[in-house]
Amino acid sequence: MSINLPTLTSIIMYLLAMLIIGVMAARMTKDLKDYVLGGRQLGAGVAALSAGSSDMSGWLMLGLPGAVYLTGMGSIWLPIGLSIGAYLNWQFIAKPLRVYTKVASDSITVPDFFENRFHDSSKILRIISAIVILVFFTFYTSSSLVGGAILLEKSFGMNYILALWVGAAVILSYTFFGGFLAASWTDFIQGILMFLALIIIPIVAIHELGGWKETIHKIGSIDSSFLNVYSGATSIGVISLLAWGLGYFGQPHIIVRFMGIKSTKEIPKARMIGMIWMIVSLFGAIFIGFAGIAYFAHSPLENSETVFIMFSQVLFNPWVAGFLLAAILSAIMSTVDSQLLVSSSALAQDFYKSIFRRNASQKEEMIVGRMAVLGIAVIAIFLGYNPESKVLELVSYAWAGFGAAFGPVIILSLFWKRMTRNGALAGIVVGAVTVIVWAQLSGGLFDIYELAPGFLFGTLAILIVSLIGKAPSKQIQEEFRLYRTQLKQGKTEDVSI
Repeated sequence: MSINLPTLTSIIMYLLAMLIIGVMAARMTKDLKDYVLGGRQLGAGVAALSAGSSDMSGWLMLGLPGAVYLTGMGSIWLPIGLSIGAYLNWQFIAKPLRVYTKVASDSITVPDFFENRFHDSSKILRIISAIVILVFFTFYTSSSLVGGAILLEKSFGMNYILALWVGAAVILSYTFFGGFLAASWTDFIQGILMFLALIIIPIVAIHELGGWKETIHKIGSIDSSFLNVYSGATSIGVISLLAWGLGYFGQPHIIVRFMGIKSTKEIPKARMIGMIWMIVSLFGAIFIGFAGIAYFAHSPLENSETVFIMFSQVLFNPWVAGFLLAAILSAIMSTVDSQLLVSSSALAQDFYKSIFRRNASQKEEMIVGRMAVLGIAVIAIFLGYNPESKVLELVSYAWAGFGAAFGPVIILSLFWKRMTRNGALAGIVVGAVTVIVWAQLSGGLFDIYELAPGFLFGTLAILIVSLIGKAPSKQIQEEFRLYRTQLKQGKTEDVSI
């Protein structure tokens, strides 16, 4: 495949803009708190779109349209589950987490919050949390890099391995220097680009097919089961797809946006912006895959996850196609940068400073964090070396791991004052191990998405271990009372004790 110069030029222009933002953010990044959390200064719009775009990743542009292209409307249960989960996360977790992380010694990472919330002087809770983050983020980051490699390979005929390294190099270049601010600002722009692409492509595709009624008719003539939301659905299958929504409560790269928002007063506006963006984007992705069934009926795609890419190339002039393809790169970049930052903070703050250099300076921690970004990215690249890797499959495993390990702990730590350090530790370990083991089994109930049993068993572990153990100290309970008071009053600044 020959390289289309206008398309390539459009993508390069977009990438240069992201690099400029990274340089600007680097000038405002003075310490680890700025690098990891942006100084808790995110506005509603930036927080909402950066949370959404870092959440969706390449699977929104590649995996979801590909799944709909293969199965039709039977795949709609997945976005329904995600939409419900995202709304509940914004509604019930965002504000409490913003307040409590400030009260709990101004915690700037998820492991940091767990340690401070339960006054864990042993560091075991922080270390186990950091290990879970590093393990599952290697798979998550790898999935996004695979998506980037597929984009470059299919668009420009680039060798898959070379494409993998090129895509990683671009993302690393601005994440390495700019940190959280660069990730959030670029995510905001990338979120807008993704939103526009997911509106434009299905509208044009359906128009080319003769309108909505004609599209439905053509798909029905191919296979009427594509039109049935229950086609091929089983109880276990529907439960599994809906269960994806549970994952939101434990995704470190998403909930860190709640921690970084500048005030709880911004949260209702951010929730509205975030949910509109998400629902419109999800439906756009669904309609791209749906229209692809009819449009490519006479020349079926070898890789279902390239349906967005193919529409970009066949429906638009090369200049527009370049920016549409940049939307895929946006989805990938917005997730990888967030994942790398959370992983680097786990190494710098939760391993390096906690275990090896307790008196490390902020500048030293930031340097270690940047080195961690490089190291983690290299591991993720090697995990993505298999060109047959499926983006959605890699994402599903990591999503389940975080949702089951951290989701129950986050929820109960915010709403149950009787929860203990050992209960939290049990929940993390049981949730993560359940996902790992369940994913290796099959048949019957074992076909349920591993997030569902992992979330359930993790919750039970927290409840049982907390109740049979000694109650939390008076200091912990007093801090919990202060947090609840501050939450009711809507205060988020300077409330730590």
